[in-house]
Amino acid sequence: MESSCPSTPRWNLDRPFLTGRFHQEIKGTSRLAADAKGFPSDSFSSGLENPIGCYDAAVQELIVIDDLLFALVGIEGRYISIKRVHGKADVVSFQVDASMDLALQELAKRIFPLCESFLLIDQFVESRSQFKNGLVNHAFAAALRAFLLDYQAMVAQLEHQFRLRRLSIQGLWFYCQPMMGSMQALSTVIRKVSANNYAGSTVLNLLQSQAKAMAGDGAVRSLLEKMTHSASNAYLSILERWIYEGVIDDPYGEFFIAENKSLQKESLTQDYDAKYWRQRYSLKKDIPSFLANISSTILTTGKYLNVMRECGYNVQVPVSENSKLMTFGSNHQYLECVKAAYEFASGELLSLIKEKYDLIGKLRSIKHYLLLDQGDFLVHFMDIAREELLKRHDEISVEKLQSLLDLALRTTAAAADPCHEDLTCCVERSSVLKGLSRLKDLDIKNVSHSNDLEEPISITGLETFSLSYKIQWPLSIVISRKALTKYQLIFRFLFHCKHVERQLCGAWQMHQGVRALNYRGTAVSRSSLLCRSMLRFINSLLHYLTFEVLEPNWHVMHGRLQTAKSIDEVIQHHDFFLNKCLKECVLLLPELIKKVEKLKSLCLQYAAATQWLISSSIDITKLDEQSDGCVGSEKSKQWKAKNPSKAQKVMTRNSAVTDSIIKFKREFNAELQSLRPILSSSSQAEPYLTHLAKWLLGVGNDQDYYLCYDFTVSLACLYAASPSSLSKTRRVATSETQDVCSDLVLGIF
Repeated sequence: MESSCPSTPRWNLDRPFLTGRFHQEIKGTSRLAADAKGFPSDSFSSGLENPIGCYDAAVQELIVIDDLLFALVGIEGRYISIKRVHGKADVVSFQVDASMDLALQELAKRIFPLCESFLLIDQFVESRSQFKNGLVNHAFAAALRAFLLDYQAMVAQLEHQFRLRRLSIQGLWFYCQPMMGSMQALSTVIRKVSANNYAGSTVLNLLQSQAKAMAGDGAVRSLLEKMTHSASNAYLSILERWIYEGVIDDPYGEFFIAENKSLQKESLTQDYDAKYWRQRYSLKKDIPSFLANISSTILTTGKYLNVMRECGYNVQVPVSENSKLMTFGSNHQYLECVKAAYEFASGELLSLIKEKYDLIGKLRSIKHYLLLDQGDFLVHFMDIAREELLKRHDEISVEKLQSLLDLALRTTAAAADPCHEDLTCCVERSSVLKGLSRLKDLDIKNVSHSNDLEEPISITGLETFSLSYKIQWPLSIVISRKALTKYQLIFRFLFHCKHVERQLCGAWQMHQGVRALNYRGTAVSRSSLLCRSMLRFINSLLHYLTFEVLEPNWHVMHGRLQTAKSIDEVIQHHDFFLNKCLKECVLLLPELIKKVEKLKSLCLQYAAATQWLISSSIDITKLDEQSDGCVGSEKSKQWKAKNPSKAQKVMTRNSAVTDSIIKFKREFNAELQSLRPILSSSSQAEPYLTHLAKWLLGVGNDQDYYLCYDFTVSLACLYAASPSSLSKTRRVATSETQDVCSDLVLGIF
């Protein structure tokens, strides 16, 4: 995350005497030794050019102690100098005059690491206090500055002892030892932070890991834990605003949650691959170790609060003195705070979406229309929009379809639904099969072979018509463009099946219309049997889709939504419902759906040819009746002899009609039987295909089925023609007939 921060003033870098670096730029002198021994100051100043070895051991010790006291605060002495390593501005070393007493040299070198640590820490404090280094480094530097004040107080006390002539070099070493471990531990942390330019959570992780590594030294570990707590205060204040208000107040980009402002909530209803909910707020790689286990909970809590803020609700988690995230420790109080904030945010958002925005009601309304739970409006719409839907998809007027849809909704039971105004229609550019191939997130079997599903040369509105639904924020989090697309795929498949059923019902009505003419043994009776088989196929398919797939899965999802604890659980259950429905509706099995589409195509071709088949059969019968006798009689032979052209015409048309019916039957039966090996081979991995095979292939139910088929198909055809007259027909049926045909009737309606 790019962060803008004020720059450090130039004068703060160019004028060292205004900063803490002034003592590193000049060479200090001291007269403490002179005062301590009663020597005049000018005697020391005139002797600066003399090596320290020209003095006796007692004087050398006083001079070395004086220089070491300066060195402890980073200032050069007369015989102790500071050398910077070439090419490494941050690395310094202390050196002594070579003529110094060897014992004094050894003791001085033992104290030099403490001097070097002070310089390193002091330089880090000044450099990391600049704006660009972030709040955690600022807090860490402030804690180090407070620690250095204690250190400098210790040096001042040693200096006071030296003035009182109570401090020897061995005493100086003794008093410095307790501070040695702490300074070196801090130096180790500082070197790593500086070398890797750490900031934010990486600094906290380093401090915490270093504290754990110092388990054997209680004082050092306590110091590092104190530094960790001090440095984490600024970080916890960012965290507190996120989990209590849903706001990222992170001016330096240190927080472990990133916000992508380019992702807008409107994309949920427009883009199939919308990334708003998953990537508008996301976790970074560097997460504080003490928050790693609850990072997802923290992310989710702020997201939920942010949704409510986007809805115009200024919701804030109730905060008490005990719930403030001031520090973290072994009592894990901060974990309880995060958990409480999550439960509040989750409950408030779930209540808002379920109650105020009526999520369940919206889903139920979508089920009524896109899953054809209430299909009376669809029957009326297909009647009044038939001419428009028969056009090519690029010639259809969507505005006209929309007006016809509104008319169908207002004149049927759907008018009582307050959500029916959110229903719109659209015309897609491709068939369902091609639409499925573009959905990359779906687990489509044998997707490499799905290109075999060729697009029809001329597709009409019946193949491309679809319903859509207006979804507003925040319901678009659950019913996104992706979810709505899956609903539309199921609707288009059901809608086309309903269209095939209506066409076959029309063909069946035509057969029933000539039933009283007693054409047994002719092509009409053969065609009637074929029509019955096709109706059985499409009705069984619709029964499987609605009562074996959609209804059970809907009830399971509805129950899960009632017990969901968070909006993410709602999204998970809803997506699972849609994916399972797509899978069990065989839309994710290209090989199987190809066979089903072929069977539906044969049914439509047959239904379109039914009028010609029946009229031709009637004409043939009428020509036969003109012979005034039975076939093969003497009068018939005489008539055929007198009218050879008409007789030839009768035979030709009879043969053509019979051949057409036989061809339809052969192709339909062949395609239907080709489903058997596909369903058998896939049913082991996909158990739901066993139910599909039972309904499509009629395993074990043929006898009962045909006993009541005339009655049930008549009901179906009557319902397709006039839903209002269905109740009259139901009263005509006997109780025995209803018992035998109950399963089939459920499959049709």
